[in-house]
Amino acid sequence: MNAQQLVDERGDLWLALAPLWLDREPSERDYAHMVEVIEQHHLSLKELEWVFRIELAPVLSRHQLSVASEWRKFDDYKLMKQLVNHNLRLKGWRRKSWALFSGLTTMMVRHRWTELMQRLVVVRGEI
Repeated sequence: MNAQQLVDERGDLWLALAPLWLDREPSERDYAHMVEVIEQHHLSLKELEWVFRIELAPVLSRHQLSVASEWRKFDDYKLMKQLVNHNLRLKGWRRKSWALFSGLTTMMVRHRWTELMQRLVVVRGEI
């Protein structure tokens, strides 16, 4: 897969989910937008969990840990570039390493992710 394919297939999903890592709780509007974009991708809860843990968390958790990071809103272009670069290298041992350490990279936003998944389950009628 090349960079353009990644942007075409995942770009809007990645950008929709990025607010989970901002220094504020997502608003009702943020959650509604996330659910809307997720539904357009037709991913299972298990597939979404791996997008969260492997594709997003390794990049976005670095923003949380950085003193000079963006806290209120991400620069979408810069963030997309970082996500594409990460995901292009996500093969073999790198994928396995991120899977192994994904608990650490998702820890700070797990409560937000759980809230989002609960909302998604309700929308899907999977209660």
